[in-house]
Amino acid sequence: MSVLVVGSLALDTIETPFGAVDNALGGSATYIAAAASYFVVPIRLVGVVGGDFPKQGISFLKGRNIDLEGLQVVEDGKTFRWSGKYHYDLNVRDTIFTDVNVFEKFNPIIPEKYRKSKCVCLGNIDPGLQSKVLDQMHNPRVIICDTMNYWIERKNKELRETLKSIKVLILNDSEARLLSKEPNLITAGKVIRAMGPSVVIIKKGEHGALLLTEQMIFSAPAYPMENISDPTGAGDAFAGGFVGWLARTDDLSEENLKRAVIYGSTLASFCVEKFGVDGLADLTYLQIQDRFREFRELSRFEEGD
Repeated sequence: MSVLVVGSLALDTIETPFGAVDNALGGSATYIAAAASYFVVPIRLVGVVGGDFPKQGISFLKGRNIDLEGLQVVEDGKTFRWSGKYHYDLNVRDTIFTDVNVFEKFNPIIPEKYRKSKCVCLGNIDPGLQSKVLDQMHNPRVIICDTMNYWIERKNKELRETLKSIKVLILNDSEARLLSKEPNLITAGKVIRAMGPSVVIIKKGEHGALLLTEQMIFSAPAYPMENISDPTGAGDAFAGGFVGWLARTDDLSEENLKRAVIYGSTLASFCVEKFGVDGLADLTYLQIQDRFREFRELSRFEEGD
């Protein structure tokens, strides 16, 4: 299935206990598209950057066979920039600054050839923009959406309207509790499913992920990482691996949704090993398959007497 990715492209300045980078390529659309490109090509990307967006960034995206016809370049504007500092507990970070720049007036115009894409992955952007994208699409088979606390708190009505149109919602555990107003994640998933999406995926960071449908609860393990450099973009890489596998297989069965969650976790685990998108730059399909099999072995056991 063809894949459309809509979200942010950014230049990130990141500090962790293990190093730092300035103006690294980032943004939700970048991570999603890069991860998905290991399963299906081309990936169609819609986003906006300023005239300061580096040529290396364009080269990276094109090198991953990402179609950039939908990329808007505002020559006299500046690209979205974000800076964060992570603590030794990498679940804790401080935002140093967020300069929205050209992204503030982002108007997602979907090129005509993109509008029949069968898979749509909506990165973490204003739910009003997510709905605007969907209004331009011609009957996609699966719509996957990400969100965050900011939109849940400030654009709750618009988000709930968007949720009526999507199949899969991906969010983390704190966001699930905030959206559902339920402390228990299983209950939260049921409440969120009642809002529209038939599939809810709740990411739990180092504790794995939950996949919830009407008939199934699947608990995916987290990959036991020894070397983590930068957790930025891990959630988006997860979404990219998930949508990429679904698009590659054209299979929305519950068993294949489980596989897609593991492939999402696989790409996220590669992402955090290096800074920015470097962890997604030079993988091979064999590396991805080997780590997928390692995931499978994490919870496999023989039945005893």
